Amino acid sequence: MSSEDIFKKIVSHAKEYGFIFPSSELYDGLGAVYDYGPNGVELKNNIKQYWWRSMTQMHENIVGVDSAIFMHPKIWKASGHVDAFNDPLIDNKDSKKRYRADVLIEDHIAKIEEKINKEIAKAKKRFGDSFNEEQFLATSERVKGYKQEMETIHQRFADLMNANDLAGLKSLIEELGIVCPISGTRNWTDVRQFNLMFATKMGSVSDDSDTIYLRPETAQGIFVNYLNVQKTNRMKIPFGIAQIGKAFRNEIVARQFIFRMREFEQMEMEFFCRPGTEMDWFNYWKEERMNWHLALGIPKEKYRYHDHEKLAHYANAATDIEFEFPFGFKELEGIHSRTDFDLKRHQEFSGKKIQYFDSEINESYTPYCVETSIGLDRTFLAVFSHAYKEETLSDGQTRTVLNLPKQLAPYKVSVLPLVNKDGLPEMARSIMNDLKFTMRTHYEEKDTIGKRYRRQDAIGTPYCITVDNDSLKDNSVTIRLRDTMQQERVAVDNIKTYIASH
Repeated sequence: MSSEDIFKKIVSHAKEYGFIFPSSELYDGLGAVYDYGPNGVELKNNIKQYWWRSMTQMHENIVGVDSAIFMHPKIWKASGHVDAFNDPLIDNKDSKKRYRADVLIEDHIAKIEEKINKEIAKAKKRFGDSFNEEQFLATSERVKGYKQEMETIHQRFADLMNANDLAGLKSLIEELGIVCPISGTRNWTDVRQFNLMFATKMGSVSDDSDTIYLRPETAQGIFVNYLNVQKTNRMKIPFGIAQIGKAFRNEIVARQFIFRMREFEQMEMEFFCRPGTEMDWFNYWKEERMNWHLALGIPKEKYRYHDHEKLAHYANAATDIEFEFPFGFKELEGIHSRTDFDLKRHQEFSGKKIQYFDSEINESYTPYCVETSIGLDRTFLAVFSHAYKEETLSDGQTRTVLNLPKQLAPYKVSVLPLVNKDGLPEMARSIMNDLKFTMRTHYEEKDTIGKRYRRQDAIGTPYCITVDNDSLKDNSVTIRLRDTMQQERVAVDNIKTYIASH
């Protein structure tokens, strides 16, 4: 099955089982906007809590804020978003479709990388257990040719982006023979810049209103609250401020389900430090954030670092943690050393002093900042897509299962009476009422037990507790494990202990 077919199944599964719905579907939908259903909002909230606790509970020098979506318009001038928050866009004259020029080139490079992967796959099949991938990559002339082609394109692409050479980007697209996915032609317009911020008006009378923007990132809400947080919580350098919140970008080429949306959530942390120590903290957070991802139990080979060649106007170092989605490796989280750019710009535009007196060195300075910024929706998609499995069982039947990390699953436990009579529902509900104070618990009594198991597999519930006729006699239940489908008899009084140990 192709990656595209797998991705279509993942999107379909997300809707069918109440994780994600197209927004405004009753009115035929709204492009690149989605709603989270009953199971989706639970998974999403669990991801939030996993991140929030790792930041604010496990680090005594990190605190949280929740800043407003509407902010003073000068903030976006100071941050550079008004002047520099742009995407290079190009249109195909035949299909009338608009694309990001940088994405077209990146997708072309990804296709060359896929050719390398196909060569590796063929060699593995040919040589079997004796296959040495490292040696093959170093000796295969075809692979070396593909690598050289990728490096050449990538270097030229990076140079053009750094120089903001829009004409050069169009020339590169034409030279590479990149065609429109819809029309199949190379009839391109010139490349031009498009600002991604949503603008609106504030005020009851249109003539008196000011133009304000829906925030394109949550970070600026942290920076403009730096003094409030530092003073009220008596924070000492180094310290961090964390935030989870909505952001909005007028993406022209929004695609790939919830990977790129116009309304999304970010989980960001700005870590303020003494100038000169920022690279030590940059490397610390680079490793710390990768460890956070790996703690979910997803294999290490699904992640990789990608260092930026073109740095944002505020950064002196930047790297991405990329995840292998069904459509390839894409950015999941960014770690950036933002220097003192943001605080200094807000000091300049507000006219108010933003500095920190460091008693250890008896000196005042504007702190430097290291940022970790992760997309909540992208993390949801990464976890969900990796968890989705279609398995063929020993009896020839198939099941669809979400092997979600247990701490993130929408429900930890589903309590199921074997039949809807003979006192079994009453006992099952008693067990559920006891468990629901310590874990998210689900109850279901409709359909056969086999069908109910399959439904719980499909939404990722790690444990199913079945109450049967024997339960009334021996005060025990059958606990079924999602991943292995193994079943074990457990005393009712030991249910919590059993779940905590598995």
